[in-house]
Amino acid sequence: MPAHASLLILKPSLATTFLRSSLSSAVVPLPPLHLRPFRNARNLSSLSSAASSPMPSLVPSSSDNVGGCRSGVISPPPIEDSVQKIDVNPPRGARDFPPEDMRLRNWLFHHFREVSRSFGFEEVDFPVLESEALFIRKAGEEIRDQLYCFEDRGNRRVALRPELTPSLARLVIQKGKSVSLPLKWFAIGQCWRYERMTRGRRREHYQWNMDIIGVPGVMAEAELISAIVTFFKRVGITASDVGFKVSSRKVLQEVLRCYSVPENLFGKVCVVIDKMEKISIDEITKELKSLGMSEEAINELLQVLSVKSLEKLEEILGAAGEAVADLKQLFFLAEKFGYSEWIEFDASVVRGLAYYTGIVFEGFDRERKLRAICGGGRYDHLLSTFGGDDIPACGFGFGDAVIIELLKEKELLPELSLQVENIVCALDHHLQGAAAVVATRLREKGRSVDLVLESKPLKCGVQTSSTDKCTKVDIGGEF
Repeated sequence: MPAHASLLILKPSLATTFLRSSLSSAVVPLPPLHLRPFRNARNLSSLSSAASSPMPSLVPSSSDNVGGCRSGVISPPPIEDSVQKIDVNPPRGARDFPPEDMRLRNWLFHHFREVSRSFGFEEVDFPVLESEALFIRKAGEEIRDQLYCFEDRGNRRVALRPELTPSLARLVIQKGKSVSLPLKWFAIGQCWRYERMTRGRRREHYQWNMDIIGVPGVMAEAELISAIVTFFKRVGITASDVGFKVSSRKVLQEVLRCYSVPENLFGKVCVVIDKMEKISIDEITKELKSLGMSEEAINELLQVLSVKSLEKLEEILGAAGEAVADLKQLFFLAEKFGYSEWIEFDASVVRGLAYYTGIVFEGFDRERKLRAICGGGRYDHLLSTFGGDDIPACGFGFGDAVIIELLKEKELLPELSLQVENIVCALDHHLQGAAAVVATRLREKGRSVDLVLESKPLKCGVQTSSTDKCTKVDIGGEF
């Protein structure tokens, strides 16, 4: 029994029992219980005769087969000498959510929703199953290895979504001019990726996305980071626990342009650079050479990517470029929003997906024990890759697995118990109908009620309420 619940126990007494409602000081009379005789004797005799007649055979005769299909009574499956046990664990990388885990998930999603709504965003959702082309076209062939994909019975290539942004882009194109810009949408959905599992990384996870469609300025990115910081503060995370690494894809573009690296290699270069914290510099160099980059261009690129100061970046690229201007504006807005202590410049942040075009950011734990907590950025050309018009857009994805690990690490996970206000228990089976009346009346008044479905002795009811820290016990009836 949860804490802060009241226990109502019904005991056989007078024809009319009065229970004091926990909702008010008024006394609620229970109607007398009447037992009506079964008047249809013919029905009783027919039931008796049916019970005494022999059971029909469950095995169909040869006449039951029509066109190769059986009709009539379905025969039971053949009885085997031994029953093979199934694996009761979920598929590798997936999770069950028993009640205690479901309460935690609902708590987390509640904070996601409350933060999103406090920023004026509306909730949307999309199918878990999408066209495979939706993800391959926007992110490159590399993601094919991570997709749960197959061919359906209509010979269509489909996939379980690995993320939410492409589905969002598809919906925006579908709505077209029926919606007015800017759009501020958020979603919480399950995603699937077949990848190597580590702490905080599973093959399925839930992801919180917030996206702004139709705003070209850096104010949109600043607003999104502010929303994430607001969430962290709500759950007890501080700037000493978590930070944001910020950069811009335009930094890479300017370096690659100086060395005449073709535009069509830009996305592939970003995918390689995104591995910098996972593989050695020698391996990064080798992969960049395989893309056709010269040694001089690679050395210059790696030098720029090692920059951790916006002032140093301005010395290398100059103050006139878009990359520096956008980043300086973002840091200015961060100060105005009040989260400047949360963010830092890191040129090596590019994000691995090919559709990002401008500012990108990642949330990380400062002790470096976990992978990225969240990440996002600007993707102004994503819609045109699906046949729509280019619309400025930015957004972020925030998974549920890493933040739970971080909250465990910081001992910030709440203790969540079943939220029930009243427990109604009948001491005798003759009073189960009366108990149902009481439970229904309390529920109609907005109370949460756990109706005990079996008759329990008084001692058991009181002991249960004491064991489960019930703070109030209401007993109805004469004792």
